Amino acid sequence: QVQLVESGGGLVQAGGSLRLSCAASGRTFNRPVMGWFRQRPGKERDFVAAMVWNGGRPYYADSVQGRFTISRDNAKNTVYLQMNSLKPEDTAVYYCAAGIGGRSRGAYDYWGQGTQVTVSS
Repeated sequence: QVQLVESGGGLVQAGGSLRLSCAASGRTFNRPVMGWFRQRPGKERDFVAAMVWNGGRPYYADSVQGRFTISRDNAKNTVYLQMNSLKPEDTAVYYCAAGIGGRSRGAYDYWGQGTQVTVSS
């Protein structure tokens, strides 16, 4: 089992920044990739970013490339999502997930509870 707890969401003005955190516990070695997804109102849950715990190049959705950065602190078993130059269309509930990798929701089988990010115009 893997437990994931997100934090760091909130309300920010357009152009601002937020950093989300995802603390992982449990058998994380069974799930080598950590990802971030988001679900906007009335939309499906979409891929945002992902990276492997033990290195490798992170990958991003086109919509956030150059604005968002995923990183990790292995000692703390924590993954971060630094979000800069936020836009109103980034408003969503953000979820972290643990899985085998890729951009598909189906590749991730452990999910956090989600944290709300609201970007005002």
